[in-house]
Amino acid sequence: MANILIIYSTTDGHTLTICERIAERLRGADHRVSIHPIEAPQAVPDGFDKIVIGASIRYGKHNPLVGQFIQGNRDLLERTPHAFFSVNAVARKPEKRTPETNPYVRKFLARLDWQPQHAAVFGGKIDYPRYRFWDRQIIRFIMWMTKGPTDPNGTYEFTDWDAVDDFADRVEAL
Repeated sequence: MANILIIYSTTDGHTLTICERIAERLRGADHRVSIHPIEAPQAVPDGFDKIVIGASIRYGKHNPLVGQFIQGNRDLLERTPHAFFSVNAVARKPEKRTPETNPYVRKFLARLDWQPQHAAVFGGKIDYPRYRFWDRQIIRFIMWMTKGPTDPNGTYEFTDWDAVDDFADRVEAL
């Protein structure tokens, strides 16, 4: 049985939902799992056998605290089995669902000069009714430009839950 930390950054809550799914699967395999939001500054407490970092994208960027967390805990990450996943709407397209093909993840990892032991990209969720007026308009414009859904009354989930389960299995195998 491993003691696993899942640390996350979310904009609208969907990354937390994905973290909870991963935790549920790992707990089903008799692991202890703790889920915590990223806060700055933050050092990881001792006693975790594995670390998972999950982060959402908004307007093409991860929360800066994610990079700060990784940089501040780099030594620990190098000696502890770890994984990273990103959640973004670009990953709604099958050809953008890997760390190698997702432009946001490639840019993020290159900027940090860091490669997690395992990485994944999941399609996110667009929930137009929950967004503030300007966010709704900007996201609709981005979706229009990229041929995504634009109905301001719609909610669209692009997450491949089988891929999330596969990721959890990979975390267990680390």
